[in-house]
Amino acid sequence: MVVGIDNLNDYYDVRVKDHRLSRLLNRSDWVLGPDPKKSVYSTSESNGYKGFSFYAIDIENLDELDALFARFKFDAVFNLAARAGVRYSMENPHIYVTTNMHGSLNILECQRKHGVNKHVLASSSSLYAGCQMPFKEDLPVNTPLSPYAASKKAAELMAYSYHSLYGLDISVLRYFTVFGPASRPDMGIFRFIKWIDEDRPLELFGDGTQSRDFVYVDDIARGTILAALPLGYEIINLGGGRTPYSLNKIISLIARNLGKEAHVCGKPPHIADAKESGADISKAQLLLGWKPEITIENGIDLSVNWYRNNRDWLKEIRL
Repeated sequence: MVVGIDNLNDYYDVRVKDHRLSRLLNRSDWVLGPDPKKSVYSTSESNGYKGFSFYAIDIENLDELDALFARFKFDAVFNLAARAGVRYSMENPHIYVTTNMHGSLNILECQRKHGVNKHVLASSSSLYAGCQMPFKEDLPVNTPLSPYAASKKAAELMAYSYHSLYGLDISVLRYFTVFGPASRPDMGIFRFIKWIDEDRPLELFGDGTQSRDFVYVDDIARGTILAALPLGYEIINLGGGRTPYSLNKIISLIARNLGKEAHVCGKPPHIADAKESGADISKAQLLLGWKPEITIENGIDLSVNWYRNNRDWLKEIRL
């Protein structure tokens, strides 16, 4: 059985979250809610199919989290909960501390108390800011460019302390630029698809030559599940492992797929944005037998097709 929890916060349009959750809960009657800030599942305790249950719980609430651990006997915890968004972390840094640091501590403490040994932590390639490419897991990551990156580093360190003190088996996964269907509407590929399809100018920080190591969401999911293997304490990159793609190249692929032209409205580069990222994934191959299977081109095709199939309600989504 899988138990999922989420506080369903409104950092981005919660109706995208509702769409994803409706599929896990096998809700064929899902319709777009009227409020981009309020989830239709915000007070839910819901059972889905294939052994999935959902609880609207915040990891910052230790009492509710502890009660959940007391109710279920978990074999492992996948901590994918985090306040996301590098740029927004500069506007509201405090919530990144309370969720990414304190919330992660609450999960670890519940595992210690209730005897749940395995912990898989979703971390971030943003920790590698200022490091030499390709990024390897043993590089020093002591120069975070944003409160988001700093808070993820803190979560990694706390996980290591619980491994050292209490023997928890910890897999830290540093995700690179994840993309795919139903992605976050504050992420570039979602926005580029929507803006190009609607013949709107693309808001782009920088000149588009900055590059990213893109990895498709299905590959990330597969690697995350594999990381539940007993490993002790390991930090592992999950990235594309290929030559990074420039944003200009990604925009070109999307425009060609949609059969439209892209009109870019350039903005100055953002101080917290890295110029490039690229993963060394040899450790993931060695320890997990993992490597990405979906190419950038195929991933863009799948993302655009999902957008086309859901265009009727996506036109209402707030960016």
